[in-house]
Amino acid sequence: MPRQTLTIATRDGGCPASVFTPAQGAGPWPGVLFLMDGPGIRPALWDMGQRLADAGYLVLMPDLYYRSGPYAPMDPATVFADPEKKAAMLALVGSLDRDRKVADAQAFVDCLAARPDVAGDRFGVVGYCMGGNCALTAAGALPGRFAAVAAFHASRLASDQPDSPHRFVQNIKGRVYVGGAFEDAHFTDEDKARLTQALVDAGVPHTVETYANAYHGFAVPDMPVYNPEAAERHWAAVLNLFGATL
Repeated sequence: MPRQTLTIATRDGGCPASVFTPAQGAGPWPGVLFLMDGPGIRPALWDMGQRLADAGYLVLMPDLYYRSGPYAPMDPATVFADPEKKAAMLALVGSLDRDRKVADAQAFVDCLAARPDVAGDRFGVVGYCMGGNCALTAAGALPGRFAAVAAFHASRLASDQPDSPHRFVQNIKGRVYVGGAFEDAHFTDEDKARLTQALVDAGVPHTVETYANAYHGFAVPDMPVYNPEAAERHWAAVLNLFGATL
């Protein structure tokens, strides 16, 4: 089925979003929230959303930058090569504090829960780069709403900041999978150890691992560091996680 669009009512205004459903068959399907990376909503993510949907899920992909208004699709290779464009993207990333992430997550969960084509009231969430941070933040803020949480080449999952997602994992009531990038300044070995210990202490079922020789952005096809082998490994991890929990 072609991508469908809708606007989600949030605390701070209307959030444009896409919905993907399996190309064949009829619902209802388990609901999954797909949270974008730093370069924002663009065709590469739509392709990923449809691939996930075709595995048997209804996928909701909101535009997390909605507060800043419409923007042209970003080409990662261009953005990361142009200091001005990169700074503009990072400003958008930085506009999402914990309060906004949590408020948005509640609106997105409410949207999924209200749809008759979504099965059940516990969902999956997968996020990339900053979306991985948003995924763990959402799961830690909304106990019981997410049965599965996945984050890939995610950023700042276990920082020294008071809003770091690892400080709230005791509220997660589902299984967590984190696939980190190799030599990633956004998720260092120290961060990995800190997050793992927090999950252990909280009794949260989890897998936290690093994809060797796969760099930050490895799972998204239009990223300059896209790694097909690591990307397929990531797809296997996502589908195994959701298949076992949703």
